Amino acid sequence: MKSISIVFAALLFAAVTGQPEAAKNPLAEAKIIAPDKSLLLPLTVKAVSSHQAYDMDKNDCSSCHKNKDPKNPGPLSNTNISASCIECHDDFKKLVTLKYKHKPMEVDCTLCHNPHDSTKVKLLINEPDALCMTCHDPIKNVASSCKVKHGALTLQKKCLNCHNPHATQNEHLLVKPAFELCMDCHGKDGLTNHLGHPLPNMKTLLTNNPEQHGPVASKECTACHLPHGSDNYCVLNDQYPTGLYSNYDPKLYALCFQCHEESAFATATTTTATQFRNGEKNLHYVHVNKVERGRSCRICHETHAATHKHQIRDAVPYGKGGWMLKINYTQTSTGGSCTATCHSTRSYTNVVVKVAAIAPAAPSTTSSAVVK
Repeated sequence: MKSISIVFAALLFAAVTGQPEAAKNPLAEAKIIAPDKSLLLPLTVKAVSSHQAYDMDKNDCSSCHKNKDPKNPGPLSNTNISASCIECHDDFKKLVTLKYKHKPMEVDCTLCHNPHDSTKVKLLINEPDALCMTCHDPIKNVASSCKVKHGALTLQKKCLNCHNPHATQNEHLLVKPAFELCMDCHGKDGLTNHLGHPLPNMKTLLTNNPEQHGPVASKECTACHLPHGSDNYCVLNDQYPTGLYSNYDPKLYALCFQCHEESAFATATTTTATQFRNGEKNLHYVHVNKVERGRSCRICHETHAATHKHQIRDAVPYGKGGWMLKINYTQTSTGGSCTATCHSTRSYTNVVVKVAAIAPAAPSTTSSAVVK
């Protein structure tokens, strides 16, 4: 029999902690929910898709059942439903050998497909995204309640934009390794975020900027972003200021402090917490730790990659027109300088100059003459 390509629901991939309860563990193991048996019966209305074994001869059910009689087909010839399907669907014989398999494919194809005919494509018993959410409750909760939804979950093929519904060699049934998959969409021009702000072409950005943020260099987008949805700006997994300026509150930088030490921004003087200091004066603290109009990380640092070490920016957007204000940062062996940008030219050195203590003079051994 001609192989039939079947598409149905997929497992959804990992998120990082630090979200509201609904989003903390969206990959909690799905509970397989069997469909109402009435959904597996032949339709009494016009079908959109039909199983070839059923459609070829509706008076002979013996391709799958023990009896030919459609009024009394009896049980299936093979009680292992998935094994019975694979007897005809040769293309799935390879799929069952892949490393990651969708549980319904292993257990029972009719958890997702009507074995006779359907009002949906590919013999599905429901629309693909609704079918996924039948079992994947945690993802359903995220998708319905989060403030910022990842476009991949809501546009085009939805869940199937990222996941293969049967089996793959990639964890979480991804159709490609995670980073490649992200680049398929985010490596293009013209994307915008949920606020309508333009997003960079990540392929171009990374090609032209060799100094990459650690998670980017490790190809771990989910170190900072949730793949389905979030209550935070740009589907971040925790809080981060959305603008260039922000009052300082450690909670607002919870994303950064998953990796970076808060002490580098909370201590006015230090010789160890940061190299961005002038002697012992902590310049991170000076810039960021303000009650009003503190400088957020993005004023000086590119989020993903830059030409300078530590992802220091070439320029920062200024004003509503987006004029790029040059930072003109120059690194030195002991610090660096910024020239004619937010302030007049200023330089710093992280070398702490220690002034040698002057030893007290030794007492004189010469006796003073006593004048009488």
